[in-house]
Amino acid sequence: MARVVLFNKPWGVLTQFTDPAGRPTLADFIPIPGVHAAGRLDRDSEGLVVLTDDGGLQARLSNPMHQTSKTYWVQVEGTPSPEALQALREGVELRDGLTRPARVEAIEPPELWPRNPPVRTRRLIPTRWLAITLTEGRNRQVRRMTAAVGHPTLRLVRYRVASWTIDGIEPGRYLEIHAG
Repeated sequence: MARVVLFNKPWGVLTQFTDPAGRPTLADFIPIPGVHAAGRLDRDSEGLVVLTDDGGLQARLSNPMHQTSKTYWVQVEGTPSPEALQALREGVELRDGLTRPARVEAIEPPELWPRNPPVRTRRLIPTRWLAITLTEGRNRQVRRMTAAVGHPTLRLVRYRVASWTIDGIEPGRYLEIHAG
């Protein structure tokens, strides 16, 4: 039976177990030997990281070939127009090619923990929250997509990977489950 660990990664933590520069890593939070992250989440992003001791499961979750869906809650600068949202849905041209179609919807601000450090906001520029669901995982993809349509990402929280979510898991905490 596979071990699966659902970790709510705080901002500033690297999705690896060691860092020569001494920055916070998964080892500072997860004392479970033999598990490895199924994919990465950037240091300046927060939310769900799935770890497992099952190499096959790790590959299914992290390899873009398997098209595992992941949902991100994204606070962007400004209020995206219907055209900008449609562009995100249809695919955005990035330096490394056109993104796959994504599910994108404007959402009410989710109830989240305060971020440390706080998100920089400007008094005269509104922000908007989006739920973006992808089936690929290019490097910094969500941030590059929102920037490409003129709305830089201010805060990014991965809410869901496959059928797992961060519901009920506080930042810096994990939940160990057993998957068949």
